[in-house]
Amino acid sequence: MLFFPHSRRGRIALAATVGLAAASALGATAQATTPTAAKAAPQAAAALPSGIAAPYLYLGWGTPPSATSVMSATGIKQFTMAFMLSDGGCNPKWDGSRALTGGTDASTINAIRNAGGDVTVSFGGWSGNKLEEKCTSASALAGAYQKAINAYKLKSIDIDIEASAVENSTVRKRTVDALKIIKTNNSDVKVYLTFGTTPTGPDSNGKDLIKKGAAAGLNADGWAVMPFDYDQGAVDMAATTKSAVDGLKNAVASAYGLSSDAAYRKVGFSSMNGITDSAGEKVTLANFKSMVSYATSHHLARVSFWSVNRDRKCGSGTDADACSGISQNNWDFTKALAVYTG
Repeated sequence: MLFFPHSRRGRIALAATVGLAAASALGATAQATTPTAAKAAPQAAAALPSGIAAPYLYLGWGTPPSATSVMSATGIKQFTMAFMLSDGGCNPKWDGSRALTGGTDASTINAIRNAGGDVTVSFGGWSGNKLEEKCTSASALAGAYQKAINAYKLKSIDIDIEASAVENSTVRKRTVDALKIIKTNNSDVKVYLTFGTTPTGPDSNGKDLIKKGAAAGLNADGWAVMPFDYDQGAVDMAATTKSAVDGLKNAVASAYGLSSDAAYRKVGFSSMNGITDSAGEKVTLANFKSMVSYATSHHLARVSFWSVNRDRKCGSGTDADACSGISQNNWDFTKALAVYTG
């Protein structure tokens, strides 16, 4: 099994050169004719808050699974579609290269909706040109987000703020200010922010992001940490996920003046199934089921994992973004997440 040397979701950097070919190949499995725009989500997908239980699905590289086949096999109704990036300016495109409408991404979204599901679109990730950095003002960034919201009639978006974006104070402020504009203009659209963490909660950048959100009056629907890639060797991933989310809850409670219970309902996590990017680190199915039980006990706002693409057993020569690296059946983690309702 080949592991590329990119931290967290950094293998996505490869997509810029091969994403179009992979997306074209996937088109045959999208189960919908190529549309000019995505359809609105059906009423059936509205039973749960948008984005509450939505594993990441990435179409830009490798051998992505058929979303509707995964839905049929697992009962999952929501996906987080990754990643929306900058085309070099302040304009959103899938992986910075694929157009919003008329392509495989839009047809896949339509297929998911026709099957009774819905999607959250994720902006950012570890690699590539980030809108949060390329757009030079909060209003311009909000405009870029709005283009995607309008194109897909979205009910939720996820800002996966990592690497140089989360490390820059100006970018952190621009991001929360832009999201405040989005919430003001789209009161029914849920907004999630996803970022890295230590085993005990957000680092200084994450805490500052939350404080900036509170200062801006941003009523985010969920602050989510990525409790993996600690670079501490083999650790109990279920235990560190719980302690990381507890720390996140404390940060949100402090910044927003919330009770512990109310703060838990404003936070969540996005795990990484199987072997992570850090040596010795592994999220087992038992770990993940324990995490979902923890989420249920605290009514967390969002639970996800990276990724559906990896939620299958590896075969000979299969790379790390197409399988989990552990012994499992196809879609075990997705099935475990499908039961989560908050």
